[in-house]
Amino acid sequence: MSYDNTQGREDLLAFEREQPENFWRADPHLRRIARHWVGEETLSKWEPDLHRFGAECAGPVDRAVRENNLTHNLPVLRRWGPYGDRIEEVEHHPSYHEAGRYIYGSGVMKVLGEPGHNLHSQLFGFLSALNGEAGHNCPLACTAGVIKALMALGTEELKERYLPRLLSTDYEKLAHGAQFLTEVQGGSDVGANAVRARPGEEPGTWRIYGEKWFCSNVTADLILMTARPEGAPEGTRGLGLFLVPRRTPDGTINRFFIRRLKDKLGTRSMASAELDFDGAFAWALGPIEDGFKNMMTYVINTSRVFNAIGTSGVARRSCFVAHGYARRRKAFGPPIIEYPLVQETLADMRSETLAMMSGTFHLLHLMDRIELGEASEEEAGYARTAINLNKMRSAQSAHEVCLSGIETLAGNGAIESFSVLPRLLRDNVVFENWEGAHNVLLMQVYRDAKQRRLHEPYLAHLRALSEGHPRLSSAVERWSREFDDVLSAAEGEATLRMRPLGAHLAWLQWAAAMVADGTDEEIIEHFLDRRIGPPAPRDAL
Repeated sequence: MSYDNTQGREDLLAFEREQPENFWRADPHLRRIARHWVGEETLSKWEPDLHRFGAECAGPVDRAVRENNLTHNLPVLRRWGPYGDRIEEVEHHPSYHEAGRYIYGSGVMKVLGEPGHNLHSQLFGFLSALNGEAGHNCPLACTAGVIKALMALGTEELKERYLPRLLSTDYEKLAHGAQFLTEVQGGSDVGANAVRARPGEEPGTWRIYGEKWFCSNVTADLILMTARPEGAPEGTRGLGLFLVPRRTPDGTINRFFIRRLKDKLGTRSMASAELDFDGAFAWALGPIEDGFKNMMTYVINTSRVFNAIGTSGVARRSCFVAHGYARRRKAFGPPIIEYPLVQETLADMRSETLAMMSGTFHLLHLMDRIELGEASEEEAGYARTAINLNKMRSAQSAHEVCLSGIETLAGNGAIESFSVLPRLLRDNVVFENWEGAHNVLLMQVYRDAKQRRLHEPYLAHLRALSEGHPRLSSAVERWSREFDDVLSAAEGEATLRMRPLGAHLAWLQWAAAMVADGTDEEIIEHFLDRRIGPPAPRDAL
């Protein structure tokens, strides 16, 4: 007996042909969110660039990123030049630079030259993130942190020297940034940092000594890093924030030395390394005693929201792939999208993804209000807690959504050459551990509430957002009481109860953001059924 496989192969080719040709045009939810938060008039000015970049991300950027992530095209360390000169370079495949020209050329960094453009920037960032980390999306977050820190804390001389290049769209001339905190002995315990800073030869300059363990975007033009001046107190109180240029003012390579590149599970086309600093030239940014506070304010909080944009992009692309495949793949006769279990999987993926998109863009809107001095104390207090919960849960949910997409593709889902999903899953695992692992974020929320009562403005604003939606308001009250109970419990018990509490609060944030931005009620109810209340029988969305 023989079978004709012609139709089966044609169905797979049709699935590939029918994937979005323009990620902006293919996403009405993204356009609705943007329109709600910035208004029709402003969006109409931004939209031509977003439409163009949406097509680029679905076309040439997608192709370049796929090629760049092939094993034989990954970054290679070149410490020495052809004549024995120290260069400390990483050699990238041409496809890496092709993708970078489109991504930086979009204006994703340029728009940050004025305060209050985080949401604008991350509309471009989200479109880029539909290709995973893409070799450049981590550096974008790092560069944004450098821009913000430099604008807030830098001298006029440093701003004039570096900001034009950091904000440039010219890939051949621009500068990009990095942030190095982690050391081998501390990990997330930044207060254990041992890298030392000594005053330099000229006033305002410093020399850095020691080792940094995770250094992503290792060839950045500007590095923001923590170091402890000699004689400074232990813990985070003794850490200063320093700006370390790749090249010193006289043009020579600064005194840092790349030990090796990290062999990572994901984000493999973006070079991460271990570095030794042996008298590296640096400037202090801001007062030394405020170093850790400034790093958190201008760098880490920014990266945590940008990280959630990355994971939301992973989830959204997973939805596009899984839905397109289910429409075309036939099993036992009809396309698999006609089977109720597949419909439910796709509906769950969609509602979770739209929810995390709404929640994350709402936080970007709040960041803009904070930067412009328009936010209330309640909004600012809400943002501090919400950013941490959103970063944690968006990474977890994107992992689940991507796995569901792979399951929808069945055996084909595990094949690296068949779709982008295996690479997106690997990238997302790294996203989960950047800028605070889940337990670290939960404990920060707990400590902020226990010691500083930051849960009070957080819950007050969550209540305000959920007004007018009785089911959501009821759930907010229920989990507000749970938060109070957790804070009154013994610390060991409270710590264990933070995991389910943190997840439910994040889901409530997302639902409240969907209510605010006008997401269809059917999607909100589906999401609440899954995440807040007992799921009821339902039709697929």
